[in-house]
Amino acid sequence: MIALRVYVSGIVQGVGYRAFTKRLGRSYALSGWVRNLPDGRVEVFVQGDRDVVWSFLKELMEGPPAGRVDRMEILKEVPRDEERDFIVRY
Repeated sequence: MIALRVYVSGIVQGVGYRAFTKRLGRSYALSGWVRNLPDGRVEVFVQGDRDVVWSFLKELMEGPPAGRVDRMEILKEVPRDEERDFIVRY
């Protein structure tokens, strides 16, 4: 299992990016969360099987139709036992 924190930049707020990420994470049976940041980026914490997480990230790079991803910063994290679902944080 791996865990990653991802900072997504581009047109990612006000375009359904969080809902897109939540649906995508659940469709891959991953756990974690997504939230908007005050600086216009979106932050994602995701954990699961390495190959599944990387497939998730490839689709995350595409984003929803109204959005545009310019950059993704990916940092390694320690997996967390308390994460059981994929949710939107506010």
